[in-house]
Amino acid sequence: MNAGDTAWIMISSALVMLMTPGLAFFYGGMVRRKNMLSVLMQCFIILCVMSVQWVLFGYSLSFYPNGGGFWGGLGWAGLRGVGLEPYTDYAATIPHQAFMIFQAMFAVITPALIIGAFAERIKFSAFLLFSLLWATFVYDPVCHWVWGIGGFLRNMGALDFAGGTVVHINAGIAALVTALVIGKRKNLKQHVPAPHNLPFVVLGTGLLWFGWFGFNAGSALAANGLAVNAFVVTHIAAAAAGLSWALIEWARNGKPTIFGTVSGAVAGLVAITPASGFVSVVPAIIIGALASVFCFSAVALIKPKLGYDDSLDAFGVHCVGGIWGALATGLFASKAVNPAGNDGLFFGNPGLFVIQAKAVLITLAYSFIATLAIYKVVDIVLGVRVNEKEELVGLDLSQHHERAYTILE
Repeated sequence: MNAGDTAWIMISSALVMLMTPGLAFFYGGMVRRKNMLSVLMQCFIILCVMSVQWVLFGYSLSFYPNGGGFWGGLGWAGLRGVGLEPYTDYAATIPHQAFMIFQAMFAVITPALIIGAFAERIKFSAFLLFSLLWATFVYDPVCHWVWGIGGFLRNMGALDFAGGTVVHINAGIAALVTALVIGKRKNLKQHVPAPHNLPFVVLGTGLLWFGWFGFNAGSALAANGLAVNAFVVTHIAAAAAGLSWALIEWARNGKPTIFGTVSGAVAGLVAITPASGFVSVVPAIIIGALASVFCFSAVALIKPKLGYDDSLDAFGVHCVGGIWGALATGLFASKAVNPAGNDGLFFGNPGLFVIQAKAVLITLAYSFIATLAIYKVVDIVLGVRVNEKEELVGLDLSQHHERAYTILE
């Protein structure tokens, strides 16, 4: 084992853990003040529930090497056999438990991303059951397909360095499904809600950007040159995307906004995620800049025309940005950056782009169908949506009997 690699993965695990509280502030600042605490509660309970699920059976379902199949199996349930020695098929220089806890943080934040689609109108009990079922029947299988030993997308040659397919496309299309079936928020046309606390949105973005270095650079699973490359291109893509979104707003609306700039930065972080261990700096700038073009179009042009209520644009940013990032990996990947990867279309191998496109379509189709089925089951068992009175009062009071803000007389 290597002490430096182990230290880096432990730090990266902590960085990725911080992303979920960061997401809580990012999303929480966007909703109306009467729903602020509900978003914080949803994100923090996800951190608790998914951590336990991961240790009991989620890690085993995702990574146990059974040579193929829908899941990995239950051979590592309860972390049986997952000790302090390396498991060399995944990481040769760090303890097996270090790899496990690093991956746990991905399993935590992925279902949390879906919160942005149904914010302000879901029962807390239904949210808990939906999230647990979704993690088990959607996240864990897709994680196994892409990253697990024997996973068929991995065997097909699909590249996803840090979660463009596993995390962002997977959660993003699930967000669209839930937004469509739960329906629009009440009185949406008469009272279009504006973010109630933009400083919280900016704070959340800063925490996400900070944590994303662990998300992407930590996925090198070692303190080495590949981690440095992932760190650098992550930052540059986010910067290019934030600038790109600001310029688009400036040209279209006459003024750039902080809300748009931070939205662009997140879109860039999403898009570079699958490519971060396979592309160099100039492609990262292109990936980030175009991420804002595609995500801005989805959020500002397509969503209003289609009329669905993806409250906080989880689909428009994460799914659209993730699709672009996965396809861009097929364009810009280079063995000069990562010999364990592959060359993309612009480096003489159009086959990788085809493989990436297949992986995207498979993930979209499976996550869409499975999410719809899970939602319907939860709706039958518990009823997903709060009633009209509870929605108008706000989820902070109706679901948690708390207020985010109090006015002192």
